[in-house]
Amino acid sequence: MKSIFLSAAALILVQSLSAQTASQPAAKPAAPASFVLTPENYHPFISEFQAQEQAIRQEAKVGTPSNTDDPWQWMLANIPWFECSNADFQQTYYFRWYAFQKHVYHAADGDQLSEFLSTGDTGGQGATVVDAAEHHLREARWLRSPKLANDYARFWLEPSNARNHNYSVALADAVNEVTLATGNTHLGTYLLSSMVDNYHAWERAQKDTNGLFWSVDTHDAMEVSISGDGYRPTLNSYMYADARAISRFANITGDRDLAGEFAQKADAQHKLIDTELWNANDRFYEVISPAKDSPIRQDRKFKDNGTALKISGVRELIGYIPWYFNIPAADRDDAWKQLFDPKGFNGLYGPTTAERRSPRYRFETNDKCPWNGPTWAFATTQTLVAMANVLNRGDQHVVSNHDYYQLFSNYVHAQRLQMKNGTIIPWTDEAQDPDTGEWITREHLITKQSPQQGRGAYYNHSGFADPLITGLLGLRPSQDNLLIINPLLPANEWSYFAIDGLPYHGHLLTLLYDPTGERYHHGKGMTLLVDGKHAVSRPNFGPLFYTIK
Repeated sequence: MKSIFLSAAALILVQSLSAQTASQPAAKPAAPASFVLTPENYHPFISEFQAQEQAIRQEAKVGTPSNTDDPWQWMLANIPWFECSNADFQQTYYFRWYAFQKHVYHAADGDQLSEFLSTGDTGGQGATVVDAAEHHLREARWLRSPKLANDYARFWLEPSNARNHNYSVALADAVNEVTLATGNTHLGTYLLSSMVDNYHAWERAQKDTNGLFWSVDTHDAMEVSISGDGYRPTLNSYMYADARAISRFANITGDRDLAGEFAQKADAQHKLIDTELWNANDRFYEVISPAKDSPIRQDRKFKDNGTALKISGVRELIGYIPWYFNIPAADRDDAWKQLFDPKGFNGLYGPTTAERRSPRYRFETNDKCPWNGPTWAFATTQTLVAMANVLNRGDQHVVSNHDYYQLFSNYVHAQRLQMKNGTIIPWTDEAQDPDTGEWITREHLITKQSPQQGRGAYYNHSGFADPLITGLLGLRPSQDNLLIINPLLPANEWSYFAIDGLPYHGHLLTLLYDPTGERYHHGKGMTLLVDGKHAVSRPNFGPLFYTIK
């Protein structure tokens, strides 16, 4: 039961959440909410980004943003405020929201998100592409108004959309993640029949007789991979996660038969991933080629290598995706030793998408979007979420919070671009060299003098706020009212941090770390405020637990 003792800002938020249904227009966004931080202190970031944007437009053919809304006013109405003692993390946080806002556009059927600023390369309305929808929805769930997440989920799942199978994606799971943050399951129950239809459509199109789902690497949004097409850890893990989410929402509606059916599907998929896609020799989840009589071999998109049920024998970063959905048991965690192995995935600017020891690592190709080794923010986001799940499980000694912070720091370090005048600005784009930080796709298009050379600008293909909130700062969304905050930030790494006005289960949270109590004046150590009121604290850095009333 929600507390009746709410601040004015929190009351606006709760009324918005309560009044909105997935089939009705959303309430007006809540007023700017902050209890400790002063939003105006972060306005200079936006002015800086706008000036940089004008400069970069003179260097490249950057697409037109999907909207012309004032980014600062949008942030005032929507984002949680964040500061920390690490200037790069703080700057990147606001830059990523600045970039995200550019992709919000207002359509007749609700607010949507694009992937590219320009429609020229994708042909979609507002350049919407489904492959990164899970990243988009996980980011959007932390906005104070639920309208964008609700509208966008409906856009991809309601029957009128024929493009949600262009790429593999776990849409039902993404909806589930939204509801875990909002505490309101209506979006999931409203879309339940659409999620079931979507699952069955994947079964009809790409489920083989052995129960595994096949996919073409390009339609995993991971073209030019070393392993190529076949039974991949991507779609198979997504289908497990979607079945699990559908079962949950069916239980909520009281449909026990449907819940049981999809629980069985999830269990069967879990077993297949663990037994068929695990290479015991490499100690890694890998792609296997389908049997010779599989329908995939008749599919015109499939690149047949003539093998039958052959394991690829190459470790690729997609082998960590099962951990994104908490599939593997603890005895598989030794796979994470590869992440920082110099012959594995280690990269100064982020993990490589294929292990360096492979003789085909970064094989020669003219493709502008290779996944044969370059780092991709899309995959780094998946790896951050997966690694956070491993660390939160707590029964392993393979990776540490310091490893997680190193991965996240490399991610922040990567999101930069050196302009022609030598100025380095915040940036996000497509494929990137893991050793030099060069944006490979961008340079390829510039070299070719392509009219699309600016297409990757502010590329909305990954996440940042969500892994920071749920991983580094440690808010672990759940369906019950027990609030678990388990920060993966190593102790003493930052001298302070705060996130303020963070919506969760109809409340606004403020999480503070202040060793002396002199910065935020709410006591020493870790402190949680709920709707501006003290909830729980501890005198030093570490986890917090609180039952929301």
